Amino acid sequence: MSLPESRHLAQRLLTYEAVAGENSEPAESAAFRVCERLRRPLIILAGLAGFRSLLSRALTLARAEAPSLSAVQVAEDGSLKGLDELASQTDKGQARDGGAVLITQLIGLLLTFIGEGLTLRLVQDVWPEAAFDGRVSEKEREKLEHSR
Repeated sequence: MSLPESRHLAQRLLTYEAVAGENSEPAESAAFRVCERLRRPLIILAGLAGFRSLLSRALTLARAEAPSLSAVQVAEDGSLKGLDELASQTDKGQARDGGAVLITQLIGLLLTFIGEGLTLRLVQDVWPEAAFDGRVSEKEREKLEHSR
């Protein structure tokens, strides 16, 4: 999977959680919900320290592209702290973009460390009701290529 495809997968996860969030906790950002849903299976896979390291690295990489994430931190239990404050302190578009960059970096690291097959299976296990098969249609691929 290339970087545009990992961005696409991250965006699909965020979109799915944004739609699901309309029926639940509106105060939580979609990025927060994606991280929370991935936290447990990734802790089982890599241990708490491994997950915290992975999420911390994703956050560090994301801050280079989205400095607004500087207030966000990884807590001892692997949860994210400060995403809700980010949403209230910055404009919604900037907070959403920062969350998207964070999830893209996390997906990119997962692809690097555990590979495409296991990453896609993990996503499908966490979101069984969604159709995340990892395939990008020709039309979507063209759109991704033009966005570079």
